[in-house]
Amino acid sequence: MQRVVNLYNKRELLTQLVRRDIRLKYRRSVLGYLWSVMNPLLIMIVLTGVFSNMFRYDIINYPIYLLIGRAIFDFLSESTRTGMWSIIGNAALLKKTYVPRYIFTLASVTSSAVNFIFSLGAIAIVMLFTKTLPSWYILLLPITLLQLYVFCMGMAFFLAAATVYFRDVQYIYNAFLTAWMYLSALFYPAKILPQKLYWLVSHFNPIFIYVQQARGFILYGKMPDTDMFIIGCFAALLSLVIGVETFRRTQDNFILYI
Repeated sequence: MQRVVNLYNKRELLTQLVRRDIRLKYRRSVLGYLWSVMNPLLIMIVLTGVFSNMFRYDIINYPIYLLIGRAIFDFLSESTRTGMWSIIGNAALLKKTYVPRYIFTLASVTSSAVNFIFSLGAIAIVMLFTKTLPSWYILLLPITLLQLYVFCMGMAFFLAAATVYFRDVQYIYNAFLTAWMYLSALFYPAKILPQKLYWLVSHFNPIFIYVQQARGFILYGKMPDTDMFIIGCFAALLSLVIGVETFRRTQDNFILYI
């Protein structure tokens, strides 16, 4: 409870750091925040042309199917990458004055979440052009987004602590992200995976689970399986506990390595 109170007392600092991160991302950009919408749209056009025509995947409303997967995975990638460098990138400030170390990682993931919310506008635009009417299930989408946010927060805390001590983490994580992307059924139907691999992906790949939840709410207009919610919540809480505990146990020695 004391940590929660401390976080609440630091809310103004957190807000300023989030604003700083967002401004830095779009600094000297003519279109600014519009890139949060335009970038996923441009990627969707390219990938739709490649995968829907060359490989002939029989997926209903493929552009939206693709956009949902890409938006969620891009949030994972951006939030964890920026979170990974949140301590090292603010080393100068940490050496000069006392600031709670966790505030920088929290701000990095939160600023990525703001960009992610902007990117959802691309899905709304495509739904409008394809005349896809959302069902009331779309109102339950925040449940999935909260799970995703907590999961990415835990990963960011873990990666931030690990990167302080081992700079090689960035290279390992880049390769890991590539494999993760191809195992998350972002641009192909999951059913084409071998049966055993599909079972592993559907039970042990949190991103696949969050993508399937979001597709159910937005694209299919139905409630995903209960198992997906249970696994998704468990993965998010497990990630947060591991990440926060790793960060807490190692943060006192950060100053020696940054």
